[in-house]
Amino acid sequence: MSSELPDILFGSAQAAESKRLNRLLKAGRIRKLLPRVYTSDLQGSDANIIRRNLWKLLAFRFPDAVVSHRTALEFGPSPAEQIYLTSSEDRVVRWPGVTIRSVQGPGPFLTDRRVFEGGIAVASEERALLENLSEARTIGGEKRVLDRVGIEQRLLTILNTRGEDDLNRVRDTARNMAPELGLINESGELSAIISALLSTRQATGLSSNAARSYAAGEPYDTARLATLHSLITTLATNAFALRPERTPTEESFGHMAFFESYFSNYIEGTVFHVAEAVDIVYHNAKIPNRTGDSHDIRGTYRLCASREEMAQIPSNGSEFITRLKQRHAVLLAGRPEMEPGQFKTIPNRVGSSFFVDPGQVIGTLKQGYALVNLLTEPLARAIYVMFLVSEVHPFNDGNGRIARVMMNAELVAQGRTKLIIPNVYREDYMLALRKLTRQQDAVPYIRTMDRAHAWSHWLDPVSWDGLHQQITSSNGYKEPDEASLVWE
Repeated sequence: MSSELPDILFGSAQAAESKRLNRLLKAGRIRKLLPRVYTSDLQGSDANIIRRNLWKLLAFRFPDAVVSHRTALEFGPSPAEQIYLTSSEDRVVRWPGVTIRSVQGPGPFLTDRRVFEGGIAVASEERALLENLSEARTIGGEKRVLDRVGIEQRLLTILNTRGEDDLNRVRDTARNMAPELGLINESGELSAIISALLSTRQATGLSSNAARSYAAGEPYDTARLATLHSLITTLATNAFALRPERTPTEESFGHMAFFESYFSNYIEGTVFHVAEAVDIVYHNAKIPNRTGDSHDIRGTYRLCASREEMAQIPSNGSEFITRLKQRHAVLLAGRPEMEPGQFKTIPNRVGSSFFVDPGQVIGTLKQGYALVNLLTEPLARAIYVMFLVSEVHPFNDGNGRIARVMMNAELVAQGRTKLIIPNVYREDYMLALRKLTRQQDAVPYIRTMDRAHAWSHWLDPVSWDGLHQQITSSNGYKEPDEASLVWE
């Protein structure tokens, strides 16, 4: 592509411009892309050039049309690589990489948007919602309208991000424009969906799980559910080594619980020397100026050391929430200001990234836990549950610790070794979590957790001193920038 020429050039009725294009064409500096359209990209594929200049090309070829139906909501080619327009005639135009399908209908309204100044009109949100509720045949492998689930998801997004008032405004605006579009029945259907979401009438007729959940008073975070689905899919295709638990006695179970509690708190910044943790857990010591931190380690140990408690697995989402709250109440019993056992009421975040909104915590946990039964391998279930709790972050504090408690309960219940994250492995663990959250890449997380489980199984908790020596020899106590986790 010539640096001094634009990516695409349009044919012109002006003689001077027409001659200039002919000179460039003869000189080999541009080539023909479409009728009356040229490109200075002499090597790129026609499909790629059209895709990156799509809106300019549509404005040039269909200046009086409206981007409509599903394209007005998806704002790009459909899964079948089609663009849908409304114009003065029915027609189909095929360009490399994309097909444009136009149906006859009303031209641009004042409320319709422009892609850019002088660009093609795009149906307003209200117009597009009505159009997508209209009947349509399958042509070219798909319909020009989104399915009912897609429409409900769009309305739910408006409700969650812009609130009830804006959703009511959408309904009113759509109702006013419906007669001119000839979509009065569709306006009634749109109003019924919105009413169901707002629970102003019985929530019947909703198609999507997200919409039904919201109408039932348990909205959930659909983006987080998509990430959880991705994790489930990847976990289901993995095979894990069999690592049975090595704690036949209550004494050995308690040894493992001590280091599980110590490291789980260390990850969250509750930093004690291991000797101090021994005094706190076994001798009820009070560390000066660190009463809350001492309670945290003691509360975590109280949970982790109870084989009876850790062997309990909820059978459904409601039981999962009950057990989660009960365990959190024990974990943070020494910090009443953090409302132990109560879900958050104020959004929490790390940096600029927010966790699940308080109003969507219950729904997201229930929907997320419902997926766990798709997994049969204990380690797969365990690391899925850990991520579910961590990703929702349902409490004001203690989320990482309670997530790891819920994880290890899955392992204990199935007779497997607990999974411990030592200090030296903290950064690997945190980076893998962030990659799954931000990039939906589950592979590093699964690999990291599987390796930590292999190390945990290598530990022999027959005696506290022996376990301490193994952790020391494998660099478990060191900081991530000091060493790496190694073991025989």
